[in-house]
Amino acid sequence: MTAWRRDLHAHPETAYEEFRTADKVAAILQELGLEVTRGLGGTGLVATLNGALGEGDAIALRADMDALHLQELNSFAHRSQLDGKMHACGHDGHTAILLGAATALAANPEFAGKVHFIFQPAEENEAGARAMIEDGLFERFPVKAVFGLHNWPGLPAGEVAVHEGPVMAAFDTFDIRIRGEGCHGGMPHLGSDPVQAAGQLICALQSIVSRNLDPQKAGVVSVTQIEGGHTYNVLPEEVVLRGTTRSFCPEVRDQIEQRMRQLAESICAGLGCHAELCYSRRYPATINSEAEARQCLATLQELPGVGKVHLNPPASMGGEDFAFMLEQHPGCYIWLGGGSDEHCHGLHSPHYDFNDSTLPLGANYWIGLVHRLLGR
Repeated sequence: MTAWRRDLHAHPETAYEEFRTADKVAAILQELGLEVTRGLGGTGLVATLNGALGEGDAIALRADMDALHLQELNSFAHRSQLDGKMHACGHDGHTAILLGAATALAANPEFAGKVHFIFQPAEENEAGARAMIEDGLFERFPVKAVFGLHNWPGLPAGEVAVHEGPVMAAFDTFDIRIRGEGCHGGMPHLGSDPVQAAGQLICALQSIVSRNLDPQKAGVVSVTQIEGGHTYNVLPEEVVLRGTTRSFCPEVRDQIEQRMRQLAESICAGLGCHAELCYSRRYPATINSEAEARQCLATLQELPGVGKVHLNPPASMGGEDFAFMLEQHPGCYIWLGGGSDEHCHGLHSPHYDFNDSTLPLGANYWIGLVHRLLGR
């Protein structure tokens, strides 16, 4: 698993370009004698293992394969060989873990039913899970439940976390285009200043969470980009604000969008400008089903090598497109701790590297879960 993981790390591929990765994964699975179906959602693939104990339920285990557009700053031997691309979120580790589990289960398929191993493209921003679903994933591979995991540097290696409900937030993006009337910077009364309107709007957007949402319901509004202007002495015609919002409840998601539109239109109109909001709903909230979460919890509590199981810690405001799969079927998404003195960098850091010491624990979790759910 370490060799697989480091090879994948050295050859990162971003959304819908995971051709080498998919070839490598498919070759390993085919050597195991598994039936492999390719091309779902572009570069995604599914491998099926039939249990030796006859008919039974089918479940799915999912790993994501894509890397990030990020320049790696590590210097170890398996660092990225491609400028501007890096496995900074541990999807190389997730893929190696699932390959390890498939290897062990293929050698000892003492369960009834089927296990579908889903290797998914484009988790980072591009909704590869949705693409696989729209390509007929669950029609071609019906399942009773679906499961996922993510490495979590914020937890020490050997510790895990299970949520019985929300685990990751809904992830949306927005573009606010503010149009004014450009003029000389020394004669602002001759125009309408979109920069001033943008400044006031940025501050006002923070009132959505602090003054409009129920304090007991979480939400985040972050302006992450400001674009406008060309020189020192000209007020521009246009300023664009971009950013992201996060939430867990559908009603909070609706409220954020509605209030954002009201603020943008009214504040900019009051300053002689015009605002257009493009609000894009990207990923829904990742919400585990309680029954499946309890099965995962029981598996982890009995698993050698697990030092501590955290039940229902605070959910993360990060987004995860496994949410699309959980909208289709019951299931559970857990966090696998990976923090250590040598692995102290967070996800999406240019210094991040997956902690290979956690590979066996992750694979054994999948194996144990299969035997718990499908074994006799």
